[in-house]
Amino acid sequence: MDDVAEYNRARWRALAEGGALYTRPMLDLDAESARAFVDPRGWLGELEGRRVLCLAGGGGRESACFALLGAAVTVFDLSPEQLERDRAAAAHYGTRVETVQGDMRDLSALYGSGFEVVPHSYSLNFVPDAGAVFREVARVTHTGGLYRVMCANPFVMGATPRDWDGRGYTLSTPYEVGAVVLGADEEWVYEDDPREPAPPAREYRHGLGALVGGLADAGFRLLRASEDESLHPDPEAAPGTWDHFLTIVRPWLTFLSRRD
Repeated sequence: MDDVAEYNRARWRALAEGGALYTRPMLDLDAESARAFVDPRGWLGELEGRRVLCLAGGGGRESACFALLGAAVTVFDLSPEQLERDRAAAAHYGTRVETVQGDMRDLSALYGSGFEVVPHSYSLNFVPDAGAVFREVARVTHTGGLYRVMCANPFVMGATPRDWDGRGYTLSTPYEVGAVVLGADEEWVYEDDPREPAPPAREYRHGLGALVGGLADAGFRLLRASEDESLHPDPEAAPGTWDHFLTIVRPWLTFLSRRD
């Protein structure tokens, strides 16, 4: 395990212990709410019987949704704490979910699986080489399979609500592909005070060329892209708050591609 993986694993242990929002299993789902959570844009189509890989998606959230929708679900995640929540959610619903611990940069444990849908939760920016991940995903995705990946918008990465200067949200980190950007978690991550703050997120900037070009180089054909227009911030929110920040900044991108 290299320094990147060690840092990420320790951070996610702290997030799980602190009760971060995305470490809390979803235990009150039905088919309708499950579909709304994992496929809000209607990109994925029918999921009954399809082989789904929740990549870096531990926590008992996405896996529970896909399993309730009839998919054959595998969760691959670096964090044993997160995978334990997937097993707990599966037991709660009486569904079956396979869990595999590992680094998204090495999916050799899954080679030959032929997944038909690969939802990749926000985590790509936690490793320095997006292309290496895309090539691994290609090796475990069936021809014609869908890969949906969420990542940071590289043009605004590093800006936070705390950067309000009275006129706008300032950027201070150079636009350098591969640059490390450290950031504290936003208040909404916990919804209340964590028992102990997690280490700051250590993220790597992936340029738009590395994202789109990397998908193409790995054999994926881009089908759709979203700047998370589904977010509905409050236009009356006070400057320096998360809701106001979202009226100015689109912090995330989501791409849907198909394996050729």
